[in-house]
Amino acid sequence: MTVTEAPQAAPRKGRWITHWNPDDSAFWEGGGKGVARRNLVFSILAEHLGFTLWTVWSIVAVKLGAYRFSTDQLFWLVSLPNLVGSALRLPYTFAPARFGGRNWTVVSALLLLIPAGLLAVAVSDPGTPYWIFLLIAATAGLGGGNFASSMANITYFYPERKQGWALGLNAAGGNIGVSSVQLLMPLVIGAFGLAAAGLFWVPLIVAAAACAYFFMDNLATAKASPRQQLKIAGRAQTWIMSFLYIGTFGSFIGYTTAFPLLIKSQFPDQTAMVTWAFLGALIGSATRPLGGRLSDRLGGARVTLWNFAVMGGAVALVGAGLATRSFVLFFCAYLLLVGLTGVGNGSTYRMIPAIFKAKAVQGVAPGDDVAHAEAVARGRRDSAAAVGLISAVGAFGGFFINRGFGTSIGATGGAGAALTAFAAFYVACAALTWFCYLRTAGVGRAPSLAAVRI
Repeated sequence: MTVTEAPQAAPRKGRWITHWNPDDSAFWEGGGKGVARRNLVFSILAEHLGFTLWTVWSIVAVKLGAYRFSTDQLFWLVSLPNLVGSALRLPYTFAPARFGGRNWTVVSALLLLIPAGLLAVAVSDPGTPYWIFLLIAATAGLGGGNFASSMANITYFYPERKQGWALGLNAAGGNIGVSSVQLLMPLVIGAFGLAAAGLFWVPLIVAAAACAYFFMDNLATAKASPRQQLKIAGRAQTWIMSFLYIGTFGSFIGYTTAFPLLIKSQFPDQTAMVTWAFLGALIGSATRPLGGRLSDRLGGARVTLWNFAVMGGAVALVGAGLATRSFVLFFCAYLLLVGLTGVGNGSTYRMIPAIFKAKAVQGVAPGDDVAHAEAVARGRRDSAAAVGLISAVGAFGGFFINRGFGTSIGATGGAGAALTAFAAFYVACAALTWFCYLRTAGVGRAPSLAAVRI
């Protein structure tokens, strides 16, 4: 028996839906929309908790004063989960197609019990050595993989015309986990001690796994082997979008996790403001669906290009705030910068399905509906595989930003050198976006990509 009936056009075998065609309007309005929405809701819940455990060390590191670690050592504790989580996103991408989206959501949620439990163990002993902290912080990377599997799974549930909004909501629901952890953990730690930073999440993790088990579905049409999915690594568009995603999502996760430590190290007299660092992740999460919605209307490439240009200006304002020791300017500019990363996250994710659909239907004869439908289905599979690989590569930006700040502060005492490098990178991202997706003339560009609204 199933918990909720699927539309008549989507017969089930157990928890597997054996037929799914969201691009068919009759199918979608006849019940497909409700099934997709239900899966989206519980996917967001599990992904949200993944982000909280992935980024919990951004607050824990600020509270480790008794251990007398250097600023650079603390930045390592914040950046290591980003490194591990980025690497795990590749296998997590393939898991929904191999095991089923509902099945993998249950497993990936339960795996979060590992970093939650080990964090409580690490901070319970004042003699815990630094290398143990590094190992335990690394397990928080398990939460970073959840995003890739969730996005790859939800891609299949929604029609192409609605993917910008749906993927934006799914991602924002996960991204806001950074804000949740930075808002709640100072209060929880203050009331119950550092060990509660891990134990607090245990009942919520169990509840999310149970909800996924009872209310989500697997799609038989999404089944694919890792070997089939890895073919996407040979496509130039995959690596172009990975580079751009380093500049959007990599920036989001890097800036939000670095924010508390950056305030503490650069403005020691404003340490109390660490409790407001959650605003960065909240704003960056809230603007992600906006980026998707704008891209649905204006085109993802156009929104991405202008967003990178404005991000460069925001970085300059952050640098000005640090140089003039103006906390108000620094704080406001930093919030603007993180908000722009959210817009860019939404716009780049909207580009991915459009690009792979355009490439898939390239060369299909006009009027050949069967070939066109097969090409669209192939483009959807390619897009789902690419989403995971792109998210894996892009997330490494979170590691680079934290290490950039840590290295810059360790060498010069300030973050100016790191910010200069970040601004130069955004210029490169803007140039690449224009060259590959917005140029209307020239040699060497895939001709179909200028004609469609990427």
